[in-house]
Amino acid sequence: MSSVPRVRLSGGLEVCRILNGMWQVSGAHGAVDRAKAVEAMQAYVDAGLTTFDMADIYGPAEEIFGQFNSQLKSRSSGNDSPALQSLTKFVPRPGPMDRKVVEKALQRSMNRMQVDSLDCLQFHWWDYRDKRYLDALGHLSDLQQEGLIRELSLTNFDTQRLEEITNKGIRISSNQVQYSVIDQRPAAKMEHFCLANNIQLLTYGTLAGGLLSERYLGKAEPSSRAEINTASLSKYKNVIDTWGGWNLFQDLLVALETAAKKYDCSVASVATRYVLDRPAVGGVIVGCRLGVAGAGQYISDSLRSCSPDLKLQQEDLAAIEAVTRRSRDLMALIGDCGDEYRR
Repeated sequence: MSSVPRVRLSGGLEVCRILNGMWQVSGAHGAVDRAKAVEAMQAYVDAGLTTFDMADIYGPAEEIFGQFNSQLKSRSSGNDSPALQSLTKFVPRPGPMDRKVVEKALQRSMNRMQVDSLDCLQFHWWDYRDKRYLDALGHLSDLQQEGLIRELSLTNFDTQRLEEITNKGIRISSNQVQYSVIDQRPAAKMEHFCLANNIQLLTYGTLAGGLLSERYLGKAEPSSRAEINTASLSKYKNVIDTWGGWNLFQDLLVALETAAKKYDCSVASVATRYVLDRPAVGGVIVGCRLGVAGAGQYISDSLRSCSPDLKLQQEDLAAIEAVTRRSRDLMALIGDCGDEYRR
């Protein structure tokens, strides 16, 4: 098993700096074979990538994790079983947020995951005008004090609301946000607040759904549904269009490939390392296509990206930033972290 770097959240939970993302099992990336999905998780654990990120709205993700975790424990004796870290999300529909509603949602996730408590619960809210998110977080904080949740976190909250919540005395361990060499909005405001309040950023979209790879270097702009055939590719192609377009993206890929050749690694490893090295970033979530063709094929890239041997130098950063400074201002166009979900 590789020695994968870890980061300690404020409640003491240590998670891998590369987290295995399970959005891909939601169905928006192709049909998922549940049995194969459970089986495919073993390769990640064997590689030392023991942290899994999921959500109550990611289709069967929690159940797949629960089945794998149960099988892992039954196959191992005593302390032989590697400890897994499971981060899930509570993404409620608008409505009453009394304690009974919140507790029921958590119990449903625990039942699916086959656990007695939650390592990390990440809360998402769709509409800031509905202030009941503060009610929900108050109940979640109480349940944390009662031992049901170890780490209470957020997903896709902006800096203003993160500060509001923190000022209510609610301890937040992390905020999951979109962050990549393309989308650097967290650096504008969020980063400073997180550093000052011991809040880790867990990032997604760091590889732009796979677009940040050699596969697209020197290629014509994809436009057909056959070429943009997953939810990730569609989402992040739109981000690229907003950011600066395909020609500028090609310049960025050239800069990333130059660094990749220098360090004998992939474009994806350079793009991931770039974000891992940003202030306040605790970890990067890399999608693992469990139960879908290609599961596990990028594990080596993930391990390389967080290896201490991969150190981007100032000249590498300067070459990358010579491209990114020519892009549009996504803070002005989209808003702060998570605002893309509330427009």
